[in-house]
Amino acid sequence: MTARVKANAKKSARLKSAHGASDVDTIRRIALSFAGVEEGTSYGTLAFRVSKKFLCRMKEDGESLAIRMDFGEREMLIEGEPETFYITEHYCNYPMVLVRLPKVHPEELKRIFANAWRQYAGKRLLKDANHR
Repeated sequence: MTARVKANAKKSARLKSAHGASDVDTIRRIALSFAGVEEGTSYGTLAFRVSKKFLCRMKEDGESLAIRMDFGEREMLIEGEPETFYITEHYCNYPMVLVRLPKVHPEELKRIFANAWRQYAGKRLLKDANHR
């Protein structure tokens, strides 16, 4: 899995978002394509939850997304593509990464969101998703 994560991070650097939709529209489209995801707010910014569990939120800068991710994958992504993936001191002890949306390809963002969704969706939603 680590080789795949590194390969995807490098691919993301080469495949910049070339679509006409805004970054907010892109994350909204991706997030709401997953079963049980609800749109709301967190700290006054756009956020998404599944089964009442926080998945991600837009940062106040309007360009970065804070999204849940395990520490190992976060470290590899930051190391492989620091211009796209980063953390601030505040997030050091949280299983989250900050993503500069203008720098990440939508398919990479969808993969990252899917990982967060699978971790917090709950058994029923996972079972339903596996039967599609």
